[in-house]
Amino acid sequence: MDHVSSLSELLEEQRTSSFIEIPGVLSKTFGQTTLTTTLPMSKLFSIYEVDLEVQRSIVPQNLSKLMDYIMLYLDNQQGIYFPGIILSARGAGEYDHEQKVYRLQAIEKLYVVDGQHRLAAFRRLMETMQSLMARAKDRREYDRMDEITEKMRKLYTFPMSVMIYLDIDARQERQLFSDINKLPRKIGGNLAVLREQRRFYHVLATRLVEKDPVMRHISVDMFSERGKGPEYVFSYHLLIEILVGLFEGRLKSAARNNGYHFTEKDIQEHMTLASFYFERLLRYLPEPAQGTLCWSENVQIGMALFFHEEATKSATFNKYELDHALKILPHVQWDAIYEGDEKDRLPRRSRIMKAYQFLKEFYKENHLFLISAAGTQDDGFPPAKEDAV
Repeated sequence: MDHVSSLSELLEEQRTSSFIEIPGVLSKTFGQTTLTTTLPMSKLFSIYEVDLEVQRSIVPQNLSKLMDYIMLYLDNQQGIYFPGIILSARGAGEYDHEQKVYRLQAIEKLYVVDGQHRLAAFRRLMETMQSLMARAKDRREYDRMDEITEKMRKLYTFPMSVMIYLDIDARQERQLFSDINKLPRKIGGNLAVLREQRRFYHVLATRLVEKDPVMRHISVDMFSERGKGPEYVFSYHLLIEILVGLFEGRLKSAARNNGYHFTEKDIQEHMTLASFYFERLLRYLPEPAQGTLCWSENVQIGMALFFHEEATKSATFNKYELDHALKILPHVQWDAIYEGDEKDRLPRRSRIMKAYQFLKEFYKENHLFLISAAGTQDDGFPPAKEDAV
């Protein structure tokens, strides 16, 4: 038996039978040699390793969100999008310039610089699928086995963009990880919500702004990242909050129906009701304008919460109950909602609930007299703009 003097000699002997080929093109990235490629998750699973001196510990909440995101692809065939994984070779493998292939021995690993949570989410889901497969096999649930097999196939073949740094050391890895995760700022506000076009209320809000003629009279800022421009009455984010309040009687953070599973019929039915609601606001309130209290963010959300309560007194959302309750709006003394500097000093949730409670009490005390009096008008309602002052 020939004597083996080094690990490199041992790897050289086993190259013909135990190496992994990664096709890709070499380039220079800020002076460092990198290889860029796209790999199926099945191959990626076998080549990466995590060094906890470089990476942080897994955050369970982030992992859970990523797993839910991947399940959109597995359960509903929705497209999902991931930034690329960044790995470091630490001297492992070698590149074949003629065949443009990077070769790794089976015992060699590449270390994760960025993408640990993404990789962990795919791996955890694969382990879950394997457990479900074993259980279905024991119970002889053959249809379930076929379903799980298809999901496992989709997981294994999922293409992931990968960049491999071939010549950086551990210190450079830590710096790269720090730069990637510290310097960029996540999008927020309108942009974060607008770009999410899978959830029910997001789709509904976008459809309203783009297609409903009523919304042309209420300017909605669709593109400012945070807040809204001075020429707009609503932000896109506020519109979604109003819709959640109107149809669920909850704040957006507690919404139950803002999921991924809905039909076109659901969207159309809610569009009709939302259009009716905003048309009545335009009829009964002063012209939409920034600085007008009744069109302000907190009052609009409080208003939506109140009218949801009135529209659902019969257990289902009743358009006619909503229409009846809306007729109180021209009589509301909006300046009486907040005392002193409360509209600026109170926490946001408190301002919303104060507006909601004010409308509720005002309606309870006055609606029988005011709305019945309004019914004597030719159009069923007194002149709204003048009364709303």
